[in-house]
Amino acid sequence: MAVRSNSVGGQPRSSQDDWYAHATEEVVAAFGVDPTVGLSAARAAQLLTSHGPNALPEEKRPPAWRRFLKQYRSYMQIVLVAAAVVSLLIKEWTTAILLIALTLLNAVVGLRQEGKAESAMNALQSMMKATARVRRDGTEAEIPAEQLVVGDIVLIAAGDQVAADGRIIEASALQIDESALTGESVPAAKDAGTLRGPLPAPGDRTNMAFMNTPVTHGSGVLVVTATGAGTEVGKISGMLSATEKEVPPLTKELDTLTLWITGAAVLTMIVMFALGRQRDQAWDVLFVSAVSLAIAAIPEALPTVTQAILSVGSLNLAKRNAIVKELPSVETLAFTSAINSDKTGTLTMNQMTAVEVVSPTARYTVSGTGYGLDGKIHHAAGSSAGIEDAILPYVVASDAKLVDGAVVGDPTEGALLVLAHKAGLDIDATRQGLPRLATLPFDPDYKLMATFNSAVDTSGRQVVRCFVKGAVPAVVARAATALAAGETIPWDAELVARAETQTERMGGEGRRVMAAATRDLDPAGFDPDGDLLAYVTDLRMTSLVGMVDPPREDARAAVADAQAGHIRVRMVTGDDVTTGAAIARQLGIPGEAVLGADFAALSEEEQLARIDGIGVVGRVAPEHKVLLADTLKKKGDVVAMTGDGVNDAPAIKAADIGIAMGSGTDVAKNAGRMILSDDRFATIVYAVEQGRRLYDNLTKYIRFVLLLLVTFVLTFLGATVFNIAAGEPFTPPQVLWIHFVVNASFGFALGFDRESPGLMLRRPRPRGESVLTRPVLVTVGLGGLAITVVLLGLIKVGQALFDSVATGQSIAFTAFALCLVVAAFECRSETESVLTTSTFDSRQMNWVALAQFVLAVLVTQMDGFRRILGTTQINARQFGWALLAALALLLLWELGKLLARRSRGT
Repeated sequence: MAVRSNSVGGQPRSSQDDWYAHATEEVVAAFGVDPTVGLSAARAAQLLTSHGPNALPEEKRPPAWRRFLKQYRSYMQIVLVAAAVVSLLIKEWTTAILLIALTLLNAVVGLRQEGKAESAMNALQSMMKATARVRRDGTEAEIPAEQLVVGDIVLIAAGDQVAADGRIIEASALQIDESALTGESVPAAKDAGTLRGPLPAPGDRTNMAFMNTPVTHGSGVLVVTATGAGTEVGKISGMLSATEKEVPPLTKELDTLTLWITGAAVLTMIVMFALGRQRDQAWDVLFVSAVSLAIAAIPEALPTVTQAILSVGSLNLAKRNAIVKELPSVETLAFTSAINSDKTGTLTMNQMTAVEVVSPTARYTVSGTGYGLDGKIHHAAGSSAGIEDAILPYVVASDAKLVDGAVVGDPTEGALLVLAHKAGLDIDATRQGLPRLATLPFDPDYKLMATFNSAVDTSGRQVVRCFVKGAVPAVVARAATALAAGETIPWDAELVARAETQTERMGGEGRRVMAAATRDLDPAGFDPDGDLLAYVTDLRMTSLVGMVDPPREDARAAVADAQAGHIRVRMVTGDDVTTGAAIARQLGIPGEAVLGADFAALSEEEQLARIDGIGVVGRVAPEHKVLLADTLKKKGDVVAMTGDGVNDAPAIKAADIGIAMGSGTDVAKNAGRMILSDDRFATIVYAVEQGRRLYDNLTKYIRFVLLLLVTFVLTFLGATVFNIAAGEPFTPPQVLWIHFVVNASFGFALGFDRESPGLMLRRPRPRGESVLTRPVLVTVGLGGLAITVVLLGLIKVGQALFDSVATGQSIAFTAFALCLVVAAFECRSETESVLTTSTFDSRQMNWVALAQFVLAVLVTQMDGFRRILGTTQINARQFGWALLAALALLLLWELGKLLARRSRGT
């Protein structure tokens, strides 16, 4: 097994990745290193020079000018810039300046939001600012972690951070917290043994240590097998680089809408020029009319209004602990149809809790959750009320402490101390009364821990009492008797069978089960420096304890709310499927539980066929999480991925909406589009509800904008075809007034409208479904045509009845504003009538409508407005024509909605 250069990150590694499957002697021989001496300083320097530091590649941020120009890639920005250039060419200076200012505003807002999204790769880099203890040239030294090279002999102990991936060659009660990498809720026990079989998931490689994971217990020695980009964290870094974020649905919709509008405007211009030249109109006249149409057909206010609505929406979400880093992610929430949620710390509390104690003859249940000290011990009537003897080994054979109500030390031992507190035990006084003489630390080989303490037996004789806690099979196999109600009884077949039954039951309920026992030894024959494991025989069983990482109190209700909104929730966890399935049942998450590796082994067709029936995926690796997200997206789902660990980051980035926990790693938070500062799953449901409300309101506004644009295009087209007002029904200032005063005002009012009734009970919009649905197209088409006929008719009325095209244009301009007031109220719902009191339940809409009515009067009555807009004064009779047009539109629209409701049977 030779060492060669690794092309990934330039780091050396073996020609195979199965270091776990080789004996320690083979591993150190492959790297040509003596574990007692370590690498020579010269060899380490050579490797460092050849292959680079133990660091992840930094993500280089593009220069500011390039990031600024990137904001001009959207179709809307391109069209606005083109319109500004044309306006400059025809010397429409005010229009040009306004359009340029709009593009700058859009670019600055986009750039500001982009700047908030920190780099996940750089977060990974910052996590590696650590040191490592190594053996080099036969002596121990502490060096910066980035100077580690493959083949280095590294010493680790409780409190250290593993600085690189390595094969463990020595271990003493070694436990490492790999939750950020694997999702496991408890520290992993490590040893130097050799594993066999195919490549296991990182969480199952018990003889390997991985970069950036903290050592929680014991000590060990490892030989570095991978550094930098070649580590498990480095692979995740590569996945982050290779995973592209999805374009949000609304961004796609606006791009599509812009293309359609531009196409319609270009077609109208072609007709305008063709007919104009046929009528011998001058080129300059036609060009001015074409520019007026171009300005009319471009929704100049749409990007600004949309950005403002999403910005305010993101601020409201932030007040409820949902921090959105990218504005389009607010509306992406509205499409969410699947949530792949991490279990530990997201759906659960990430605090082990003892919930049940089973003694040889009694059973106790424990209330309370997490590390909270509130809770009681409950037992059935007629059974022994005393539990102290049953749980005493968990208190004595422990190195954890409770300090001011907080756990210091191993989380599992801490949960057992909380149990003792609930039972009324004074932990410190108990330990002081049983002085420790020796300790047998936990080891994965024998799977138990034992302490030897000075004690007095029931007869008053001084003894050395051995307190043992550990895995059930390991403790039971060493038992000979049992403690029941203070009496010693034989550990017979019946009690063994009972213990096995209780262990299987608790395990099936997703609980971690441990056993406790004691043994009294003669002090004269006890050697604290001898073979302590030899004393751990003929034990007296005291109890079994079942522990669980409990669900968050509000998680079940949040899951139910999500499912009521037709959002499929799945649990994706690094824990085993049995534990995951048990928690899922408590939370109300339906579906089968499968292993991540088993799902990955399926063909693509099988994955697509089975994914809908899966509720829990256990033992997942980072690539499995990405696969799940990709599979759901192929099924048409819009996927949200929640998580907090390094292992969650690639899937968080690959999902449509990546949601990181505020208490999680910087890597997860920087890869996500949204951060939950309170870690509550319920906050996700609230964010989805607000996303749906904002998107629903944006669709109201888009319907309104579409009607406006269709009306503009048809009006200019009709004026050209029928030669009304020389093909220019409205001047550029009038067009801009409609866009920025009327349209933008109603845009904000509709954007902050009240939530539509029953919105969270609707099915999410399917992926790829356009805002331009058939009902919307029919509505805006017929509505735009009706307004067009009215406006062109009013211009002709002005010419026929008042001998003035200018008067007709002013009446039409006033009528246009009043028709848009009607349209704004009608656009709040596709089918519901506005002839109800609920029509006026939005204060914003009421104030904007009133303001627009007043302005519709003033634009023809005030001299300042007439000068700016080019209108003429109209009298009450002429204003009546405009008002009549708005009333006619109201009646026609209500008739259309009535027919729509009848066709739907509502």
